[in-house]
Amino acid sequence: MDPIALIGLPGAGKTTVGKLLARRLGLAFIDSDAAIEQQLGCSIRAFFEAQGEAAFRDVESQVLHRLTEGEACVLSTGGGIVLRSENRDRLRATCRVGYLDASPEDLFRRLRHDGKRPLLQVDDPLARLRALHAERAPLYRETAHITVEAGRARAAEVVERLCAQLAAGPGSP
Repeated sequence: MDPIALIGLPGAGKTTVGKLLARRLGLAFIDSDAAIEQQLGCSIRAFFEAQGEAAFRDVESQVLHRLTEGEACVLSTGGGIVLRSENRDRLRATCRVGYLDASPEDLFRRLRHDGKRPLLQVDDPLARLRALHAERAPLYRETAHITVEAGRARAAEVVERLCAQLAAGPGSP
């Protein structure tokens, strides 16, 4: 079995759904953000503030490559992993990729009190989420083998939808 990678905007539920999906499938769960922080020895936010986004994206690509060389697992990725074509190509080639799609408004409801996400530490987080969605949604769709609506669904429902599509195999809606 190939690794299963979950992609989507911040707050789409990649970590929560990933943990449940891994348990259901009997696979290890890996959070790429946690792996990045372990490699950096500091929080992503601190690194982002000190070194900038480009340096962070370099580390993110290195960690993705390492994580996708291992055994089958469920991999939760950072929301911006798709910004680099090399990452999109790597994900598609080595994983079954599930896009957890959610509207900016649904994500804002989930994230409005979350101070840990560097890209949302702005005056108007909803506007930022809308801009991120406009920029990244086409990249998520390009990368994904499966797309699941995750905006208002409970995590367990999203896992059921993912499992159904994974069982249906490649090319299924």
